[in-house]
Amino acid sequence: MDALTISAASGMQSRMDTLDLLANNLANAETSGYKTDREFYGLYVSSDASSDIGGEFVSTLPVVERQWTDFSQGTMTTTGSPLDIALSGRGFMAVNGPTGVLYTRNGHLKISPGGELLTGDDYPVRSAGTNGKTIRVASDKPIEISPDGNITQDGQPLGQIELVDFQSSGSLRKMTAAAFQNTDPAVVPAAATKVQVQQGQVETSNVAVPEAAMRLVSVMRQFEMLQKAVTLDSQMWQQGVQEVAKVTS
Repeated sequence: MDALTISAASGMQSRMDTLDLLANNLANAETSGYKTDREFYGLYVSSDASSDIGGEFVSTLPVVERQWTDFSQGTMTTTGSPLDIALSGRGFMAVNGPTGVLYTRNGHLKISPGGELLTGDDYPVRSAGTNGKTIRVASDKPIEISPDGNITQDGQPLGQIELVDFQSSGSLRKMTAAAFQNTDPAVVPAAATKVQVQQGQVETSNVAVPEAAMRLVSVMRQFEMLQKAVTLDSQMWQQGVQEVAKVTS
């Protein structure tokens, strides 16, 4: 495989990674608390990329080096439901996931048959200062949620939503559409001090749909051009082989 085909194929692979990312963003544009993913491009230099011609002649290939998540806040939308909450400011709601604590801003809450307060992903909401215990409420009575996350029902306190923040979001890895796991044990979350709970609202995703759609079309066109480059290079090599193989009289 020659250098042109290798470079074009690498470019196609990076565009495929970007297309998957953009498609996932658009698919979750209506998911409460979803944070858009973006790509960071880099140049890969293989071990045999050096050239005898000179050090300045080095083959590099474009790759999606890593993905990163944009944690900027989405738009607050009023729903009127007492079980809907939106977090205004920096912070996450701590919940009990299948394998440990997860962090989310998805404020579509519900009540399980057993009375546990759950997120839309069926993760129990943790109560602050209880070492992971969950919040239980009666399903037949209205609840009130204060800006600091305290929940009361019939005037009785039921617990406070555990709200935390991270000094850096670099250790957070997306586990579901709107739930994150802290992958670095050395990074310890602290109680959030710059966030308020807004009852009766939800935070929409921060996906800029028009931008994502335009980028999707643009990347698809880039992929098609690179695909044509691979086809053209293959045809040139085939024609060259045929010309060399001709027997002249």
